[in-house]
Amino acid sequence: MTNSIHSDQRRVGILLHPARPEAIDVAEKFVQGLADTGIVCVGFGDRIAELRERVPGVEIGHSSLTDPERVELMVVFGGDGTILRAAEGVVPRGVPLLGVNLGHVGFLAELESHDVHKLVEQVVQRNYSVERRLTLDVHVLDTNGARTWSSFAVNEVSLEKAAREKMLDVLVEIDHLPVSRWNCDGMLVSTPTGSTAYAFSVGGPVIWPDVQAFQVVPMAAHALFARPLVLDPNSVVDLTLSETSPTPGVVWCDGRRSFDIAPGTRIHVQRGTHPLRVARLQEQPFTSRLVKKFELNIDGFRNRRP
Repeated sequence: MTNSIHSDQRRVGILLHPARPEAIDVAEKFVQGLADTGIVCVGFGDRIAELRERVPGVEIGHSSLTDPERVELMVVFGGDGTILRAAEGVVPRGVPLLGVNLGHVGFLAELESHDVHKLVEQVVQRNYSVERRLTLDVHVLDTNGARTWSSFAVNEVSLEKAAREKMLDVLVEIDHLPVSRWNCDGMLVSTPTGSTAYAFSVGGPVIWPDVQAFQVVPMAAHALFARPLVLDPNSVVDLTLSETSPTPGVVWCDGRRSFDIAPGTRIHVQRGTHPLRVARLQEQPFTSRLVKKFELNIDGFRNRRP
């Protein structure tokens, strides 16, 4: 990590989508807009050298998500996937994330790329609010109860089978009490933020992001009772892969961090120590995001009022 920035300067982090050319174009406008305000941009990721070439004479620091320099805000130029990447560095440090969407509608992104001029003004004035989103802490325990791996999840943690042709044998416990044992393709524990992602695709309910709860969803379970379960946010969930399970498993957090597990292993999931902090520039109802994202049919009802 390099740091030539004075400690008394305001710092704003920036992270770009790793491939999209428009990310550089929009980030260039943002950096230039901040250049004369005394705020210094600190770049994260592999495209900062490319951005520096586009704005010669403008100071851009450089840092790493694994050992990030302190910033007051992380601005992400990309979609929800890029925001999840940024979360790995800033969630443990309590730094708010603000997403500038490129192309597709994102549930976490705050504004579209053509509104970047508004972003500059509101960042300078600190004119934004911060939502606190529930996260999950995940611990993998071996047959002796020793911790072998830990991570966190913004969207979800999933236990998936390692062999496609076989099924997992999983015991699910909630608050240290057994609920059911399922033969299934996997189990998923999701936050409200993740309820419109993987959990949605395997039949889980959509949960409004300000609801304090999380859900457990069996994946293709061979059972009459295999419905999603919505839990109190302070509940704890244990997923134990049976010692007689016909296949090992893989634990995934947000589809980004994974760990292979053997039969007999337990995955312990509980409310995260550090929430995801999402910066909001204006009030955008989740209902509107949902309708836009899934292209829900509201024709004929848009202007009706009770």
